[in-house]
Amino acid sequence: MKDLPQISEAEYEVMKIVWKRSPISTNEITDILTQTTAWRPKTIQTLIKRLVTKGVLSYEKEGRVFVYTPLVRESDYIRQESNSFLDRFYDGDITSMLSAYLDSNRLSESEIDTLRSLLSKKAKKEEH
Repeated sequence: MKDLPQISEAEYEVMKIVWKRSPISTNEITDILTQTTAWRPKTIQTLIKRLVTKGVLSYEKEGRVFVYTPLVRESDYIRQESNSFLDRFYDGDITSMLSAYLDSNRLSESEIDTLRSLLSKKAKKEEH
């Protein structure tokens, strides 16, 4: 997988909507974000334009309306960001990361149980 473009936190908010609802028009994106943020429509349009320029969104003009679809899968973006975070703060060592979370009590019992389950499933897959 090639490296995906870096996107800002604000651009990520736009992408979450597009990933969830695509194809989606400029007006629909703006309507959602003006209800959930303090952003003005012009700001939202600027963010959309940046995402198109970065090659993360594509658009088609349908009559007088621009309709957007993602060019990047959400799972690919999250995987890249997770790997980047792990490399940057923990030298790529997930054990160190989990240890830091455990030491700072940032994982609930439920999250620990979920991790145990995931690790158990992974181990069973590797046995077969």
